[in-house]
Amino acid sequence: MFASLFLTSLTAVAKVSANCAHGTSVFPRLPNVTVSTFGYDALKGPLNWYALNKTANAACEKGTTQSPIVINSTISRVQGSTLNWTVPDYSDGAEFQNLGTNVEVIVDGSLVDMSSGAAYSLAQFHFHTPAEHRVEDEFYPMEMHWVFESEGTATPQFAVVAFLVELCESPGCTDPVLAAVFSTIDDIAVPGEAAMTGPLAFGQLIDKFENSQVYRYGGSLTTPPCTENVDWLISTESLYIDVPTWLSVKKVIKYNARYTQDVLGGVNLLQNAADDLCKSTSD
Repeated sequence: MFASLFLTSLTAVAKVSANCAHGTSVFPRLPNVTVSTFGYDALKGPLNWYALNKTANAACEKGTTQSPIVINSTISRVQGSTLNWTVPDYSDGAEFQNLGTNVEVIVDGSLVDMSSGAAYSLAQFHFHTPAEHRVEDEFYPMEMHWVFESEGTATPQFAVVAFLVELCESPGCTDPVLAAVFSTIDDIAVPGEAAMTGPLAFGQLIDKFENSQVYRYGGSLTTPPCTENVDWLISTESLYIDVPTWLSVKKVIKYNARYTQDVLGGVNLLQNAADDLCKSTSD
């Protein structure tokens, strides 16, 4: 049932752009920067994503393993070194795009789950302000998502490596990758614009991930079509960004965090609200 729904959704989502799976085979990148057709406010926001496309976005209302969630002691941890993550350095920088609902960086890379052998190719990485996941109910000012797509599978599967980002105040406290990416944030202030980042070297970031414990759970994309069976891998080690840089970034990204979903396996919050409204009108 899920497979047929997912395949149907692939043909129906052409109107949904710039989501978390942007740049994958499901949502191929177009020659020009594609600006989002969904959003985070009013009738374009998460409460109405299902209504924007009831076929493609069915999981947004009916899925029971939706993301983001509150990370707590019920979420398992694995050692980051069990995941072989590689990204080449970009000494001349990489393309940096403003998609309207987020900003993303286009780089190549791979991820291999050493325990299962599952292999993924990197599509892009992007950011959410504020962070979407919370840890023991605590929120963070930013979250970084690296989106990977499975290799050699008939139906695309996704894995997302994530870092929560905290604020810092001392000079030079920003993690090098964040500093290089956001050095040109003012050049993509308008949706549809693109620029090059500063020089990117990922060794320190990957070492931080592989040397840390990683929260792991099966969830969903946090944007339409809210596809489930996504392997989430969230580092327990935060990244840091200085306050002036963060202020510049949030002026461009603005607000792009989906509201917290129900516990894994619980009723979808939209479905629950719909059921309650139907019950109240029939009483």
